[in-house]
Amino acid sequence: MNSFSLTIKNLARKPGRTAVLSLLTAFLALAVFGGSVVVLSLRSGLNSLEARLGADIILVPSEAQSKVSFQNMFLQGTTGAFYMNASALDQALEVEGVEKAAPQTFLASLKADCCSIKIQVIGIDPERDFTVQPWIARSLNRGLGDMDVAVGCKVEAGVGEIIRIYDQRCKVVAQLEATGTGLDTAVYCSMSTMNALLAAAEEKGVSHKIESGDQVISAVYVKVKDGYDIGEVNSRLNGHIRKVTAVRTRSMITGVSDSLAGISRTVTILIAAVWALALIILLLAFVMMIRERAREFAVLRLIGASRGMLSRMVMLESALCGLLGGLLGVGLAALFLFPFAGLIESSLKLPYLMPEAGKTLLLAASTVLLSVIVAALSSVTAAYRLSRVDPGTALREGN
Repeated sequence: MNSFSLTIKNLARKPGRTAVLSLLTAFLALAVFGGSVVVLSLRSGLNSLEARLGADIILVPSEAQSKVSFQNMFLQGTTGAFYMNASALDQALEVEGVEKAAPQTFLASLKADCCSIKIQVIGIDPERDFTVQPWIARSLNRGLGDMDVAVGCKVEAGVGEIIRIYDQRCKVVAQLEATGTGLDTAVYCSMSTMNALLAAAEEKGVSHKIESGDQVISAVYVKVKDGYDIGEVNSRLNGHIRKVTAVRTRSMITGVSDSLAGISRTVTILIAAVWALALIILLLAFVMMIRERAREFAVLRLIGASRGMLSRMVMLESALCGLLGGLLGVGLAALFLFPFAGLIESSLKLPYLMPEAGKTLLLAASTVLLSVIVAALSSVTAAYRLSRVDPGTALREGN
């Protein structure tokens, strides 16, 4: 008598019971895998944001409402532009504790006759820049030339294509890796290209001048020297440069980190609740199954099956249901999570970067294994009760 073949026949003979047990574990697997992927994606997005910002302090014009609209540009990809005198860069370099500083200039394009798509254009100084240029260098082994642009992974333009920004033809020479932030929708160019775009925008009535003839920038990224307190340098910058607000990048990230921690706690509580509910229901289901199948097991005992064999058969049935449910739950979670990653990111309004394929596969396999173990453990009580059943009594009670 083979316990495995008996188990398969039992599962096939009662498809309704098999389906119910499998769906219970599928619910558990869906919650564990789906919740874990969301939390990992948020953490990956936060790490990516920290790496891409790459500065200790960012200077922006005071009228830019400090980090509010600036943060939205990074996290949500909203377009915007604000300007200050380019002399803020030299003034920042004069402050004690500043190791290096790099300017950036922003320009929001219009989705109209003058522009191919609505995007955030960011001008950088390749010789000074220490935040974006290292990322561009991963995809481009040369500097950005005149009217060359590097685009984020979500910009609908491939390498070699031409996009129009205020009627200026710009060639896409690189596409950057995903960051899970609003930076994925931005376009980057050199300062010489940005000056040409600003002049073209001015002709279209989009003014950026703060005073006639002034050279403008939008932000200055500051790296603090080792040994200096970032908070003190931040205060010095605020006191030294007029009409400019110095924002610690950590303060931007802290808000995101707090939101991530709140979501993580909520997901963890939900997973724990699903765990408890699924385990209780599975325990009850297996106990009820033993009562329902008492005569069946009594007959098996009479024809030579040992108590141990029947116990193993029950645990094997539950493990196979757990395997089936685990695969189903992981599959359903993947079906909802991966195609709609962009929608999830926009709904959460937080950096959201899906984990690498290897890590995702490992998590999926671990979830399926966990489903099998939980299902098997939930049948232990039922298997113990089965070992105590007397065949004669079970048969008499069934008559």
